[in-house]
Amino acid sequence: MRIDDIKQVTATPLSSPAFPPGPYRAVNREYLHITYRTDPDALRAVVPEPLAVDADNPLVKFEVMRTPDTSGMGDFTECGQVVPVTYEGKPGAYLHALYLDNAPAIALGRETAAYPKKAGSPRLFVDNDTLVGSLDYGTLPVATATMGYKHRPLDLDTVRAGMSGPTYMLKVLPHYDGGQRICELLRIRLTDFTVRGAWTAPARLQLFEHVAAPLADLPVREVVSADHIIADVTIPVPEVAHDYLA
Repeated sequence: MRIDDIKQVTATPLSSPAFPPGPYRAVNREYLHITYRTDPDALRAVVPEPLAVDADNPLVKFEVMRTPDTSGMGDFTECGQVVPVTYEGKPGAYLHALYLDNAPAIALGRETAAYPKKAGSPRLFVDNDTLVGSLDYGTLPVATATMGYKHRPLDLDTVRAGMSGPTYMLKVLPHYDGGQRICELLRIRLTDFTVRGAWTAPARLQLFEHVAAPLADLPVREVVSADHIIADVTIPVPEVAHDYLA
């Protein structure tokens, strides 16, 4: 392969890249969000500066995303934790951890952006009158969330405003000497999305201790709210918000 051709490559292996070039559009993505109050010291310990958390109202959003139709990646489900934060005085969200069941989506998220993705076995399904979100790591359960199915519709303009805020991720890549080659806080913002429906209902959340998937390190003190959203989204291109090595 010629040098000029190599410079155009966006992923490896050269003969069968882990993911194709974008853009990437997810159709009928289904979200389950359960927002809960947690321990403020535990929250401060995992959110990187210069992001700030509200110690008086320490919240975490547990989310499961069922994505049945995504260009380039197909069908997958992901699950994780998102933390409400502020950056330079403005509200946003920090992606703390994500677990999913699709290798191209893991590689794409980690290589082209900074999504904190690991392999796991999340599920989102309807069990009689209940929306259920779960996460297993290996053979062991990590999380089980339950929510009443479509009890009350939410105002779609409010949902759109909530989805359009900035989201932050930490990108760390090591150098060959063991030090950091890249250490950046990245920011993404959804701009090309369509909300098809949104609902709320009572919800419960259980987190189980697991060393490789430590969601329970941010323990559930009180469930604050829950929502169920169906939307079409285009995966956004990130920008650098803060370079720790500059």
